[in-house]
Amino acid sequence: MGRVSDAKEKLLQVAFDLIWTSSYGSVSVDHICERAGVKKGSFYYFFPSKADLAIAAYEADWAKKQPELDKIFSAEVPPLDRLVRWCEVVVECQREGWKKYGHVCGCPYASVGAELAGQDARIQAKAQELLARGISYLERAVEDAVEAGVIQVADPAMTARHVASCVLGSLVHARVQNDQSALDDLPAAVFGLLGLKPAVA
Repeated sequence: MGRVSDAKEKLLQVAFDLIWTSSYGSVSVDHICERAGVKKGSFYYFFPSKADLAIAAYEADWAKKQPELDKIFSAEVPPLDRLVRWCEVVVECQREGWKKYGHVCGCPYASVGAELAGQDARIQAKAQELLARGISYLERAVEDAVEAGVIQVADPAMTARHVASCVLGSLVHARVQNDQSALDDLPAAVFGLLGLKPAVA
């Protein structure tokens, strides 16, 4: 049973890595199986299609990241500190990707969602769902910052979406330019959207 479980986990991880570092369209089932060391018949034992694997792989990736997000955005942490640490983790993730793959990988959820917009409704919906989960953390942080009196915004939910858009835009720019330095001022950009001077960050 352990070997069966290992095969499924390998397929999930390899699929996520290949799609994130290249694109959904450029990755085939054969390529995934070859990289994972899993027979094609075993692939279809676990997943009806590449799309089903991709959806499961992205959900599995979220499950790995969620405990760290829960820690970063703990109610016990001051809200602005949560946002700073989140920006740091975003940058750290891209640096790790650079070291492992040799290029800036960007946001895995936004990348696949944008690629398949209008093509695969299920994968697009999963990407939207995962991005929304991330924004919910930001929204709570912004709401807590308003309640604590450290920022003043009329609509915390809208502000959280603007923060998310700012960070996603920076990640797209960094990936297109293949330049990590595009993320250097991420905390300052986020704090600017909150009406705070960079020095406060």
